Amino acid sequence: MFRTVLFPIDQSRQTMETAAVALQLAQRHGSRLVVLSVVEPDEGAMHDAAAVAELLEQARQHFEQAGMACEVIEREGKPAFVIGDVADEINADVIVMGTRGLTLAANEPSTASRVIQLAPCPVLVVP
Repeated sequence: MFRTVLFPIDQSRQTMETAAVALQLAQRHGSRLVVLSVVEPDEGAMHDAAAVAELLEQARQHFEQAGMACEVIEREGKPAFVIGDVADEINADVIVMGTRGLTLAANEPSTASRVIQLAPCPVLVVP
């Protein structure tokens, strides 16, 4: 059912908790697992490209240790828009992401909320 699972990550604590759900879903369906992280230019905790590259490498190692190969993608831009674009590019069947990322301003919708609105496929939001 889910041929391709897109798993966007950031440096939040919830990312690794959500990784277990992405892993289980991908293993259960024999899916291609794609891990995405977005470098945010000049703002936020995800503006350091080197830190994002290290985060992706840690995720890749985590999944490989669990017996699951994954592809990693690093992009630059606004996270919700990039996630939607990448989901479209790779023909993702589902996006798995957490509800609580790094940046949640009181006056702005969360990245997960925006992704739900923009995604070309279902979004599994893990609390």
